[in-house]
Amino acid sequence: MALGLYRVCLVVVTAIINHPLLFPRENATVPENEEEIIRQMQAHQEKLQLEQLRLEEEVARLAAEKEAEKEALERIAEEGQQQNESRAAWDLWSTLCMILFLVIEVWRQDHQDAPSPECLGADEDELPGLEGAPLRGLTLPNKATLDHFYERCIRGAPADASRTREFVEGFVDDLLEALRSLCSRDTDMEVEDFIGVDSMYENWQVNKPLLCDLFVPFMPPEPYRFHPELWCSSRSVPLDRQGYGQIKVVRADEDTLGCICGKTKLGEDMLCLLHGKNNVVRPGSEAEDPLCVGDSPYLDTMRVLKWFQTALTRAWHRINHKYEFDLAFGQLDTPGSLKIRFRSGKFMPFNLIPVIQYDDSDLYLVSHLTREPCGGTPPSSTDWLLSFAVYERHFLRMTSKALPDGACHLSCLQIASFLLSKQSRLTGPSRLSNYHLKTALLHLLLARRPAAWKAEQLDARLHELLCFLEKSLLEKKLHHFFIGNCKVPEAMGLPEAVRRAEPLNLFRPFVLQRSLYRKTLDSFYEMLKNAPALISEYSLHIPSDHGSLPSKAVIL
Repeated sequence: MALGLYRVCLVVVTAIINHPLLFPRENATVPENEEEIIRQMQAHQEKLQLEQLRLEEEVARLAAEKEAEKEALERIAEEGQQQNESRAAWDLWSTLCMILFLVIEVWRQDHQDAPSPECLGADEDELPGLEGAPLRGLTLPNKATLDHFYERCIRGAPADASRTREFVEGFVDDLLEALRSLCSRDTDMEVEDFIGVDSMYENWQVNKPLLCDLFVPFMPPEPYRFHPELWCSSRSVPLDRQGYGQIKVVRADEDTLGCICGKTKLGEDMLCLLHGKNNVVRPGSEAEDPLCVGDSPYLDTMRVLKWFQTALTRAWHRINHKYEFDLAFGQLDTPGSLKIRFRSGKFMPFNLIPVIQYDDSDLYLVSHLTREPCGGTPPSSTDWLLSFAVYERHFLRMTSKALPDGACHLSCLQIASFLLSKQSRLTGPSRLSNYHLKTALLHLLLARRPAAWKAEQLDARLHELLCFLEKSLLEKKLHHFFIGNCKVPEAMGLPEAVRRAEPLNLFRPFVLQRSLYRKTLDSFYEMLKNAPALISEYSLHIPSDHGSLPSKAVIL
């Protein structure tokens, strides 16, 4: 009971002590502190709102920048895709254009080269546009006038040409035999028998006096041999070296029989049964020959010509007591150009040209030509010109067997050569040569049927030959007849490298030299303009074509 009262009293006292009215001064500041706290909270809330606005603006700005960057990337990607598409389209268009250009070029070369060489017996319709070509208004004389002109001015007595060839060949045989007797087989070049080439041996010689062209092949002394290298055997050859070759002088025993005695070291008591003791193969060795240039293993044309000139002079001095005439060099810059001068004042020219045979074919590498077919000088002294003169003679002989009796093909060539030579005397020589005339005739012979070359077709075939030359000059393109011409009969036996080579344009100098082209073209049209009057004049009067010995001839 007492404990309960105690508890009640304790509760009452505690309530009285804690009543707020008992302590009025201490509790009077509570409202003031609360207002300050409220103001501070409001200020802090405003700061938070401002900070929130700033953050929202920053987030909006970053989002806008990100969106702009995304749009820029998409735009760049789109532009790149468009560029790739346009580049792909351009590459495709360029490729198509290139393919189209190549197709057109191949078609033009195969079908628009007039005339395109075909096999013997081809149809005349394969040569469109030549029969009626105007030739700038040229009207050739009729067949009767041409026949009369040919008989009086061009056709020579066959006996004269035969006697000239016989005399020159006999003298050259004696001269070369004397040359061989002066040479040592161990150290000097070995000279072989001569080969007759060009117009004198193809029966279309026109100019007087009659001129014989003779190839003189030669070989090196043992143990060396010549290794010709044609331009078409290399992958990339400059244009000015096309149609040329180089001749490497190597030891003949380097690659024969495949002996290994030079590649291995033999014992002192071992002997090679092939080469013996004193003839050991030295691999990689080339000829240290005075006819090569410097340290090069390639044969030098200038040194060969100097050697040949010296050898001919020595040979003539050995046999000159047997003859009652003098022998002289006709041209100082052409060592093989010789003239026989008789006591009566007449002379007989002929050309001896040192050549090297290519393998076992009728193709020869020539040190020089009196009439350069390509119309230029060799790029270097180690470049030798390829001559197809023997092949040309064989082709004309083979073709003549299929033509009618009295065919007019050589008559056309003779008349054209006559007109060209007379024009050269009037206006000076041009780059157009007899070799170009013969090349044009060979193309026509391969394209026309044999019946088209009957004697009564002389005027038509001559007109066609001149039209072909005109077209070739205007296009600045006359392909070599043998190089790259797969339509030449296989019976000719051309080397496969020559048959597979790219066609060689004999008129390429006209593409590079405008003044030379203009002069040649003007000279050609001048020749055509003068042809009717020239034929008429020479049909009535035949001037003497025999000249005297030039004053600059060098007596041997």
